[in-house]
Order: sequence, then C-alpha cells, then structure tokens
Amino acid sequence: MQNPFTTTFSKIPDHTYIMTEQVQDIIENFSYDSPSESLYKITGVRGSGKTVLLAKIEEELSSSERKKEGWLVYRISPARDMLKQLASLLYRENGIKTRHKSKNISVSANIMGNGGSVGIAEAESDIYTDIGVELDVMLQQATAKKKKIFVGIDEVSKTPEMIVFAAEFGKWLRAKYSIFMVCTGLYENIEQLYNVKNLTFFRRASTVKTEPLNLIRMTEMYKLRLSISNDEAKKYATLTKGYPYAFQELGTLLFKKQKSDDFNDIIEMLKSELFSYSYEKIWEEMSMEDRALARLLTDKKEYKRDEILERMEKPANYSTYRDRLLRRGIIVARQGFISLSLPFFQDYVKEYC
Repeated sequence: MQNPFTTTFSKIPDHTYIMTEQVQDIIENFSYDSPSESLYKITGVRGSGKTVLLAKIEEELSSSERKKEGWLVYRISPARDMLKQLASLLYRENGIKTRHKSKNISVSANIMGNGGSVGIAEAESDIYTDIGVELDVMLQQATAKKKKIFVGIDEVSKTPEMIVFAAEFGKWLRAKYSIFMVCTGLYENIEQLYNVKNLTFFRRASTVKTEPLNLIRMTEMYKLRLSISNDEAKKYATLTKGYPYAFQELGTLLFKKQKSDDFNDIIEMLKSELFSYSYEKIWEEMSMEDRALARLLTDKKEYKRDEILERMEKPANYSTYRDRLLRRGIIVARQGFISLSLPFFQDYVKEYC
C-alpha cells in the first residue's frame, strides 16, 4: 500500500490534505464584484503550509466552474523576468493580443578585432515596444472581456524582478484591471519589500499567517489513514502541535512502523527529521536577538512576561523581539504567556544550539 502522507516541501498532499478556512476566505473575497482585497501575502515558518495554501487557491480557481466565470490562473516564478512570463501566458489566451510586434534589436561588437566596431540589426516592425505597455494593452482587453486574472507567486523576496513586478501590479490596481495576486514567503523576506519606494500598497495589503492544523481534523485523518483508535490518533496529533510538516512526517513514520518500533523510537525518528530538514534552517535564519529570546523559552511549556523580563539582558527590547518571533511563527502568545510554537523545538535548541 502506498504511503498517503507527503513529506516533500511544497508538494500538495493528495490524500492527507486538511482544509483551512483561510483558502475559502480568500477565494470568497476574490469572487465578489468589488472585492475588498486584490492582493494577499501568505507568511509563516518553514513547513507551515504556505505553498499548499497557494496551490489550493490555484486549484479552486482553475476548476471548470471557475473557468466559466472567466478566471485565468497563472503561476509565475520569481527567479525569472516576471513581466515577460505574464505577457507570454496572456498572449496564449484567445482574444488577448498586443497591438504591435516587438522590435528585436541585436547588437554585435568586435572590440578586439577590427577597430571596435558595433553593429545593430533590427527586425521588421512598426513601433518600439515596452513590456509594461504591452501588458497594459493585454490587461485592458482581458478586463473588457470580463476575465479575472490570478497570479500566484511562491517564495518571494526582495529581488529586482519582484520589485519591478510589484510596482507594475500597483499600477494595474490603480487602473482597475481585473487582476489578483497571492504570494507566499517567509515574513522577513516579505517585510524587506515594505520600504521599497512606490510599494506602499504592498505593505497595506492583507497578510495571511498560516495557522496550526485543527486537532480534530488531524485526529480523524490519522484514524482514517492509519486504522488506529481515536485515543491513539489524538495522542499523535497532539504531539505535532498542528505543525503541517510534523503532521505529515509523523504520519509517514507511523505508516512505515515496524513491529519492533515502540513509541519512543518513533518520537526520536520524528525529532531527527524535524531537526535536520526544518529547524536547522529556521535557526540559521533567526537573528542573534531572536535566538537569545528563544533560548529563554526552553525549560518549560510556557512563560509569563515578567519571567522573561527578569532573565533578559536588555528587557526593554522584549516587545520588539517577541513581536518579531510571533510574526515569524516561532512562538505563540496566550493571555500574557508565550511559548515556542513548534513541536520539540525546545529540544533542538537545547541539544544543538
């Protein structure tokens, strides 16, 4: 029997996906005639399901029913020229074309040879074109034809390509084109785009933070896929703290469980996988101040604010560090208490940091 659980990052679980309300909230808003938001930023710690959320939104908007509503769904890579990617995808659609052919200009230089001559050859065309202008034409046509264009971008960061694309997207919103975007990324990577000139709209756009998986739904999934009792399934689900990567990894270990494997063996194997493939990278990306605060949270389940302040070298900075770790999804807050949010993360910090 094939393992129903998926441990590969960015891959959508086919048989063990647990729906969250966040997907439906975004799709519902996009479906309105005058949606309140045209851009969402999905953030969360590594392994928290950012890419899966984006993929589920794309999957829903790509359904035959949504296509009848005019949706065109595109996934764009932030590693290449994003404007050209969108233009190429739109150009393939019926009835959405540019007004002019691009003029291709090739430049050849012979610096070391015959006197440094430079030659210019032009392809036959009637006008010089700009990719931004061409996209304006395409988006005007698409909007006039009642099309709704969705752009998904995974793992954004402050790159020249993303800055240019985001600036153009803001211009398209002001022009009231029917275009929508959802991008994912680590909070610190998305935050770097906030202070770029002319991207104020990007800062103001809604930020969706990934949430822990629901305990009941995890329990039911373990019962269904592993054929175990409710009590046993709930025990395993509770261990994951709702962290999607831990949920899938533990499911895989339980599915492959040998008769000789006892409970403690499985937990040690789970910790090893989490430490190696998730926590090591998370810790590497944390600042020295973030690490210092995390180290203070490893001796018990949760701490009061005053307890942390007593142990900090610079207590005046507590709120800054706490808020940053909250936004990054590394800690959670509850009625004056804070604690580490990831399963066995305190063990990782103690043992390896």
